[in-house]
Amino acid sequence: MTRCQPRIYGAEFSREEIEDAASRGSLLSMEIEFNRDCNFNCIYCYARNGVSGKQELTAEEIRDVISQAKKIGVKKIIILGGEPMLYPRVMEMIEFIKGLEIEIELFTNGTNITETLAKKLSEKGVIVVLKLNTSDEKLQDILAGRKGAYRQIHTALDNLKKAGYPDATPMGISTVICRQNFNELVQMWEWLREQRISPYFEMITPQGKARENDGLSVESDKIRDLFFKLSEIDREKYGYNWLPQPPLVGGQCLRHQFSCAVNVYGDVNPCVGVTIPVGNIREKKLADIIKDSEVIEDIRNYKKLIKGPCSKCAKNDECYGCRGAAYQMTGDYLASDPLCWENINRQEDILHLPVETSGLVPHKKPILIVNKLIEVLEKSSVAEAEITEDMIFTGENGKLDDTSYPEIISQAIAAQNGLKHAGNGGSGSQGLLIGIKKFEILGSAGAGDSLKVFVYKVARYSEFGIIRGEIFKGQDLIAKGEITVWHNDDK
Repeated sequence: MTRCQPRIYGAEFSREEIEDAASRGSLLSMEIEFNRDCNFNCIYCYARNGVSGKQELTAEEIRDVISQAKKIGVKKIIILGGEPMLYPRVMEMIEFIKGLEIEIELFTNGTNITETLAKKLSEKGVIVVLKLNTSDEKLQDILAGRKGAYRQIHTALDNLKKAGYPDATPMGISTVICRQNFNELVQMWEWLREQRISPYFEMITPQGKARENDGLSVESDKIRDLFFKLSEIDREKYGYNWLPQPPLVGGQCLRHQFSCAVNVYGDVNPCVGVTIPVGNIREKKLADIIKDSEVIEDIRNYKKLIKGPCSKCAKNDECYGCRGAAYQMTGDYLASDPLCWENINRQEDILHLPVETSGLVPHKKPILIVNKLIEVLEKSSVAEAEITEDMIFTGENGKLDDTSYPEIISQAIAAQNGLKHAGNGGSGSQGLLIGIKKFEILGSAGAGDSLKVFVYKVARYSEFGIIRGEIFKGQDLIAKGEITVWHNDDK
């Protein structure tokens, strides 16, 4: 009998539930960090140690955001770190979450998983996902950045088995796909299947320490062959039937449709790979953050907005690649996934920031002042303007006219909006500068100067937006103020 393998992200939710959550701006699951402390130093880790000067969430703040999540539909909490088993109040938090009748999935390297604690986790029904990347003790210690890591992980595994995992309570093994363990992954997959442990095999997102360790990467065609080989094994040997697609073996990652990630400082991100804070729970309610976020709205509307080859892929009903890989490698969370094997020969069709604005805005020289879009975040962006003598805003003395500064901010926001439609088959957007407010000219610029332009969407009212902008020449702020613009994305 053919079965569908339980999906890693969203398996417990129906397609109807996911679509409903996406349409209502609600959540079904939430990833959360309790701490950033970790006794491993994994060479592929997405997270770094604590940030100096930033205060971690208190226990009360953690309970509060989980309670907020419950109110907007969350049925599952995924506990990340750091190493959550180093958090001194972890069992207290587990008790609290279970009291809200929310399922828990805990990712851990096995720290402090004694026989007694393993039994408590099993009794609470906590799904434990143990991090194990190889059967080679020396290699595991190298990947974990700590001698003795292999033994610690296996001691935890033995204790979890004694407590009834995986028969009484499901468990998984989290494994990154890298060059060092690649040749043993098929054997490891079968070993886990035989033990009825769910294998969580995942491509590495190029961020954090992984970005600093180029020796981890595996060619996309080899990863494709691995996915298809494991799919064949699952189908023929274990009765699981699934479609191979990145970044999860045997799973699909559409988590942005129904999930988010809250880091230890309260920042809400679309996921741990799309590291764009869309709000902070200390400043705003979780429901309002999710509802008001343009980044989350854009990714949930991926079928209309995703760019490049992924926009034309026949599989995009169930796949949009890895948004984390797309963002970390291109700077654009709506770009095609450069690591997907379907895009091996389509790299030139994938947009990367920084990008020239000439293809993003309707302005042409000599009216065009903003020439490059550098970075796009939540409702904000950074652009660059190179001032030349032939611009119509440059006077005979080579200096920019004061009236050009609101226009610069207008062009910068036009480039930000234009990026959303570039390369996805859309027709872009039209816009007009219709108002200027509280504008101050604090300095001057002229031919030969390079300006940085920071813009932020203060408010949006249907087709109208209020934009705050700042223009810098080097470290000097030379102009700032607000403009009102009209834009129409459908034209």
